[in-house]
Amino acid sequence: MKLWGGRFTKETDQAVFAFNASLPFDRRLYRQDIEGSIAHADMLGRQGIITETEAGQIIEGLKGILADLENGSLDFDEGCEDIHSFVETVLTERIGEAGKKLHTGRSRNDQVALDMRLYTRERLDQINGLLKDLLAAILAQMEEHVETYMPGFTHLQKAQPVTLAHHLGAYFEMFSRDRSRLTDCRRRMNYCPLGAGALAGTTYPLDRNYTAGALGFAGPTRNSMDSVSDRDYLIEFISDLSLIMMHLSRFSEEFILWNSNEYGFVELDDTYSTGSSIMPQKKNPDIAELVRGKTGRVYAALTDLLTTMKGLPLAYNKDMQEDKELSFDAMDTAADCIRLFTGMLSTTTFRKDVMERSAAKGFTNATDAADYLVGRGVPFRDAHGIVGQLVLLCLERGISLDELPLEDYQKISPVFDQSVYEAISLKTCVEKRTTLGAPGPAVMRQVIAQYKEELKP
Repeated sequence: MKLWGGRFTKETDQAVFAFNASLPFDRRLYRQDIEGSIAHADMLGRQGIITETEAGQIIEGLKGILADLENGSLDFDEGCEDIHSFVETVLTERIGEAGKKLHTGRSRNDQVALDMRLYTRERLDQINGLLKDLLAAILAQMEEHVETYMPGFTHLQKAQPVTLAHHLGAYFEMFSRDRSRLTDCRRRMNYCPLGAGALAGTTYPLDRNYTAGALGFAGPTRNSMDSVSDRDYLIEFISDLSLIMMHLSRFSEEFILWNSNEYGFVELDDTYSTGSSIMPQKKNPDIAELVRGKTGRVYAALTDLLTTMKGLPLAYNKDMQEDKELSFDAMDTAADCIRLFTGMLSTTTFRKDVMERSAAKGFTNATDAADYLVGRGVPFRDAHGIVGQLVLLCLERGISLDELPLEDYQKISPVFDQSVYEAISLKTCVEKRTTLGAPGPAVMRQVIAQYKEELKP
């Protein structure tokens, strides 16, 4: 059954039907479509637009369709144009004339707007929950590695010593911001378009506040034209997913580097890595690489949706059917990536000895050596030059600042004495950084306590 056709005298060309049809992908909205229809039918009965008996028949029929779809006893009919016509066709077949009254006071325009909003809201909540799991996994590793020293980097060069907890904390901040953005997006999108009709509302005395409340919305939308043509909430959600994927991709890149022989900072668990078909020694970071690669799919969905919407006049246009396929893919991709990355992170072993040795050998304490001189009255610019000379000398000898004899320190600056070795030890370099946001263990534990509070239900 079509939801239209009275003014047509010819059958739709099959190629046109296939091109126009959306059931192959919008079938995943079946539950949202049925839930929205139940709320609509309930409201129609309450308002006396249809009888209470008819409303009851429709609701029971819809519940039966939902149950049958979910237990597999009802298959989708590919002869239907979309999920809306499929549900209404089956309903009418099952309950008769009352089924034809379900669409009273409603258009497919506000119906699809409602379904997509309900579905997006559900997926947003799911991904928010997955991010919370990821944050918990990051926090667990942070608690274990408050005193695990490692080099901090700028320009992929060793810069200053930090701790693994501090490094991981940067990603906690990123994903925490992502959750905040999702919360904002949900608040803005949580208004119900049902009752907007095709674009100009309806003459039936609908109770839009009732249906909005029944479906868990904060209230009804306030402009019927915007209601059916708005996809801002979806663009915002996919934009948020793009940021999440960007953060995951950055994190993945670090895991890929850390897993390399040159770094050797991590040992990936066998359950979250793969091997080579020809090189038996290999343990590949495929999860991290795939997350990095799949980021482009989510970006593509955002670009596609922005491009689709950029030239559309009010109100609904068929172009907007293109809001679904890539958006569904982006939601699926982001959810899978967050879930798998969380598992990889949780099972990874961090090699503390390798990380500390790397920090010790990379002149990460050079700034602290300069600060040592500043503390003894040497202007920072002079101290910077002095330590630069020391680094050059160490490079020539293939040693670190810790290994340079005191007499060589004093040849370049007599200000140095034996205390310099304590001042530039990794432990001292990290522990004396006690300002909020720094890697010092004391302040790091304070931040971890705040993160724990943030993750409480």
